[in-house]
Amino acid sequence: MPDDHVFNVLFLCMANSARSLMAESILNRLGQGHFKAYSAGIAPTGEVHPETTKLLAGLNYDVSGLRSKSWAEFTGPDAPHFDFVFTVCDDAGNETCPVLPGEPWRRMSAHWGIPDPKLANGTATELSFAFADAYRLLHRRIAIFVALPLSSLDRLALQEHLKEIGQATVAAQAQTLAG
Repeated sequence: MPDDHVFNVLFLCMANSARSLMAESILNRLGQGHFKAYSAGIAPTGEVHPETTKLLAGLNYDVSGLRSKSWAEFTGPDAPHFDFVFTVCDDAGNETCPVLPGEPWRRMSAHWGIPDPKLANGTATELSFAFADAYRLLHRRIAIFVALPLSSLDRLALQEHLKEIGQATVAAQAQTLAG
């Protein structure tokens, strides 16, 4: 693959109101010029969670174009071909993923489950912390992904790396909570 190839990446979640939108924003910033990120929901709410907007805007992301959308937007003939598809919530990882255009055998995918910050109970501060924690986990995974030497990895090695990215940060999070 040429070095100037821009990889299209789709982040899928159930509602497309928090985690997948964070991931889209993070990858578009960290992978600028090398990756183009999109996000969608299997059952989108149609609204961006206010805490998502608050968090991303506070970190100087442009939130003006963020919107909750269905994966169906990416199934038409004019839809981008996705090189990578990641599910970022447990529900999406257990659902049947949508049929997307392009050649599925060329597309790489992995499940990078992140706890749903919208389900956090407690004070406004605790809710903000849950969103910040989801952002931190996504940022860590995406930073590792962006640093992979994609042009020098074969498909099997790349697929294993993608799987490990999702598992390694879960193990690190469990260790942090236990320690």
